[in-house]
Amino acid sequence: MSDQSSRPKILTNTEKKRLRAIGHALKPLVTIGQNGLTRNVGQEINRALEDHELIKIKMHIPDREMRRALIKNVCSVYHAESVQDIGHTSLLYRVAKRPDPKLSNLIRKVS
Repeated sequence: MSDQSSRPKILTNTEKKRLRAIGHALKPLVTIGQNGLTRNVGQEINRALEDHELIKIKMHIPDREMRRALIKNVCSVYHAESVQDIGHTSLLYRVAKRPDPKLSNLIRKVS
């Protein structure tokens, strides 16, 4: 019995392009401060991914390499895929086990 949501599928360039277009209108749902990935921040990332599937994360970490390592760690721990990284903001994607049409950024119309 395999759980498809436990491991991200590799997105094609076409899928990434579509997700980036949707993500353009999104505001960051989670902010990671100087303390990095704390337990509370991790819980919020997990909840946001489950509810919205596609989320933006804002990082207040000045070092580029530290931000890259942090996003890689977040993707690994929360079984997400990084769609786009621009500056201090990252767009993450994970398929929800039970998508909620009222919350999912992929199902509802984002204005």
